[in-house]
Amino acid sequence: MSVRADRLVTMSHTVDTAVSAVRTYIEQHRAAFLDDLAEWLRIPSVSAQPDHASDVRRSADWLAAKLEETGFPTVEVWRTPGAPAVYAEWPSDDPQAPTVLVYGHHDVQPAAREDGWDTDPFEPVVRGNRLYARGAADDKGQVFFHTLGVRAHLAATGRRTPAVGLKLLIEGEEESGSPNFRALVEEQAERLAADAVIVSDTGMWSEDTPTVCTGMRGLAECEIRLSGPDQDIHSGSFGGAVPNPATAAARLVAALHDEHARVAVPGFYDGIVELTDRERELFAELPFDEDRWLRTAGSRATHGEAGHTTLERVWARPTAEVNGIGGGYQGPGSKTIIPSSAFVKLSFRLVAGQDPVQVEKAVRAWTAEQLPAGIRHEITFSPATRPCLTPLDHPALQSVVRAMSRAFEGPVRFTREGGSGPAADLQEVLDAPVLFLGISVPSDGWHAPNEKVEVDLLLKGVETTAYLWGDLGENWRHAP
Repeated sequence: MSVRADRLVTMSHTVDTAVSAVRTYIEQHRAAFLDDLAEWLRIPSVSAQPDHASDVRRSADWLAAKLEETGFPTVEVWRTPGAPAVYAEWPSDDPQAPTVLVYGHHDVQPAAREDGWDTDPFEPVVRGNRLYARGAADDKGQVFFHTLGVRAHLAATGRRTPAVGLKLLIEGEEESGSPNFRALVEEQAERLAADAVIVSDTGMWSEDTPTVCTGMRGLAECEIRLSGPDQDIHSGSFGGAVPNPATAAARLVAALHDEHARVAVPGFYDGIVELTDRERELFAELPFDEDRWLRTAGSRATHGEAGHTTLERVWARPTAEVNGIGGGYQGPGSKTIIPSSAFVKLSFRLVAGQDPVQVEKAVRAWTAEQLPAGIRHEITFSPATRPCLTPLDHPALQSVVRAMSRAFEGPVRFTREGGSGPAADLQEVLDAPVLFLGISVPSDGWHAPNEKVEVDLLLKGVETTAYLWGDLGENWRHAP
């Protein structure tokens, strides 16, 4: 046998031994892991409902105790003006190891039996290979798999500390819009400093197509209030002779896009990071059924920016959407008036390279140019969320892909997320790349009745993290 062949056999044996050790450990602790998760799921940590404020605090305390039991030497509950977050830290004994911050949330959406649940949403039930409960997938299950994952990592490698410096930040207000999150991150930036952020509040394409998300769109929202006459006036006496705010609102909305469905606001596309040919190829490799997607959307046709596929439009292109428009008489019958006011609500999904501040300036300037004399306007923007994107060749992303491929025993494909979340705050404040590691699938029913998680996939999440920390420690080391 050649030296090279001997080396390949040795490597294969090492890999098989490591996988076997991880899977054996997970199987030995599977029952206790699921029992603990069920106990946490019984806490109705609904951040949006004041009556559950004490439950959200109880959820944070429960998680903190469990992280201490897992072995984290530093565990703290961080109070905010709203709901508490949980912070944990486990340094590596390797001075060249990178530091990774895991983000998730312990609060959940409101849920009640009368919403359409088959069982009590806060009394976990296992049916077949599925665990049903509010928070099973979003996001307690995906937070909790990190506890067993790090223990499996240590058991399989014989290490006393993780192969990376490991930190966790689990917030308690994500389902309420994370109103205090950025301030908390800014206040604790030194404690949270990391080389990379892992977000476990996401999912995969499907059960048989494991995927890694590489980016999330940002969000800017505004309301435009238009005013004309000081009060509603008679359309016979004044119609055709004074400007109508409702007509101005309609014209404003009509001018928002050009004939190719591109946003017509000057400067809106400045600086965006365009999709590479390789990224477009990777999107095209996904088993996307557009007809099925349309049925899920309840729509009869696709629509959007010319020159881009549906997946490219929802993942990697910026958008402008009319969320609401109104003005004038809304009751039964007719009322022949020129209304005194009207409004438009707009939202803009942003992609990498767009600056929400510049987008706001562009929208304000464009709005002023569109409106006729005699129509006053006021624009109110909500706090914006920045987009985030990790390049395909980033070493930390490659570690995530290798770890997931090892756990799922097959290729891992790439997606992006069309929605928006607080991950971009971590990227911006900590100046660290954001990576997404989630095992939830579309059928899990986030925010819906009968939310569930596939137990086998949950354990694949455990397995992925057990491999990930070692891969990062080996392949992304700091210079001595």
